[in-house]
Amino acid sequence: MDTAVIPEGRRVYAIGDIHGRNDLLQQLIETIIDDDAKRGDVQSEIIFLGDLVDRGPDSAGVIDTAMQLKRELGDVRFLMGNHEEVYLKAATGDEKATRFFNRIGGKETILSYEISVRDYMDLDNAALAERLPSLIPADHINFVKAFEDQIVVGDYAFVHAGIRPGVALDEQKPKDLRWIREEFLSVKEPHEKVIVYGHTINEDVVENGNRIGIDTGAYYTNKLTALALEGDQRWYLDTSVRE
Repeated sequence: MDTAVIPEGRRVYAIGDIHGRNDLLQQLIETIIDDDAKRGDVQSEIIFLGDLVDRGPDSAGVIDTAMQLKRELGDVRFLMGNHEEVYLKAATGDEKATRFFNRIGGKETILSYEISVRDYMDLDNAALAERLPSLIPADHINFVKAFEDQIVVGDYAFVHAGIRPGVALDEQKPKDLRWIREEFLSVKEPHEKVIVYGHTINEDVVENGNRIGIDTGAYYTNKLTALALEGDQRWYLDTSVRE
C-alpha cells in the first residue's frame, strides 16, 4: 500500500505496550493532549494497543488512568493484549493461569494491588490463586473484559501482536491477534491494511511497509511510544524527549 490514509476529519493516536508504567503513560497522555490541541479541530481518538499490565510497578494505576481517560475523553479504545488475557484468567482464581501469570510479570501486577510483599511471599500458588478474585477490583476486571480484538480506521488495522498472514481481517482468531509473532513479522507482502501493532519490542519504531510496530519496551527503556495519524500523515510521540 503506497499511501495509507485515515478518513478526513479524524486524528488517531495509538499507544504501544505500557506494562505497568503509569508514570510514563501519564506523561505521554499529556504530550498527546498538547499535540492534539496545537493541530486543527477534528475528531480525535486514542487507541491503546494492549499489554497495559505486568512487568512494570503500577499496573493497577495504569488501569485507573485508562478508566479515567475513557470517562473524560470518551473517544478512547483499548485492544486486548496477551497479558490482559492471562490477567483475566488469573483473576478468576484459576491456579494454572496464576502460575503462568507470575512467570510473565504478573507478580508486579499483583503487588500493585492491596497486598504486601510479605503476604505475597507467604502464599503458595494455590493460596495466591484463591486470593486473586477478591484482590483485583471488579471494576478493573469488567473494564479489561470489554477490550477489543482489533480496530480498523481507514487503511490501518490496529491489533496487539499481529495478524495471521493470508487470513481476512474479519476472520482472524483472537489467539493470533494477541500472541502471534514470527509468522507475522516474516511476511513482506502487503496485507489487507497497514497493521499497527505492539507486542514485539524494538529499540525504535519499526516501519516495514505492510506493518508499523510501536512497542519500544517502556517498562525497562523508559520510552513509551505513540503513533499519530491524520489523512496521509503520520508522526510519533514518545516519553524519551523528557528523560
